Amino acid sequence: MKSLKNNKSTVSGKFVVFIGFISFTFAAFFFLLSQFLSETLDSPAFSFFLLIFIILFGIAADVIGTSVAAADEAPFHAKASKKVVGAREGVFLIRNADRVANIANDVIGDIAGTVSGALGIALALQIMTLREDLNRFVLNMMITALIAAFTVGGKAYGKKIALSNSNGVIFFAGRIIAAFSSITGIGLVKK
Repeated sequence: MKSLKNNKSTVSGKFVVFIGFISFTFAAFFFLLSQFLSETLDSPAFSFFLLIFIILFGIAADVIGTSVAAADEAPFHAKASKKVVGAREGVFLIRNADRVANIANDVIGDIAGTVSGALGIALALQIMTLREDLNRFVLNMMITALIAAFTVGGKAYGKKIALSNSNGVIFFAGRIIAAFSSITGIGLVKK
């Protein structure tokens, strides 16, 4: 596992302010979006699937954040020299491991946790409107406990994957970034 001390990228005061602003913006956006979708569709089943999706998204971000800290840059240079799609993006991710890990683990992971908690409350309220005989306290406790168990268990399993196959995870993430760049024309990585 490589040390982040050897990484040329450093976290500056501007980056910290930027991360705080992005965190606030993303959290507000995803909360409003999930609230809007769950209220508009007013379906406990949809709210449940949205909740699962957000938890899985947070787990996937945690896997990427852990993998980038453990990945080895050399194989990506070999692939990049052969012009393999996603290799340059993998090098970029590894060279910016501290920032990538911060965004993936802290920003996305924490936002997913916060939004999943809010969705859990919305789901409990939707269930209560359908079944008024249920104990609200017990229902809230059960949903909160299930969200926590699924999130923590998923992240624990994800860390095992991230540490045992870090290069594969980063290569996969690099290919997704390359596909995004080719579809949108937005270059995230300089040539």
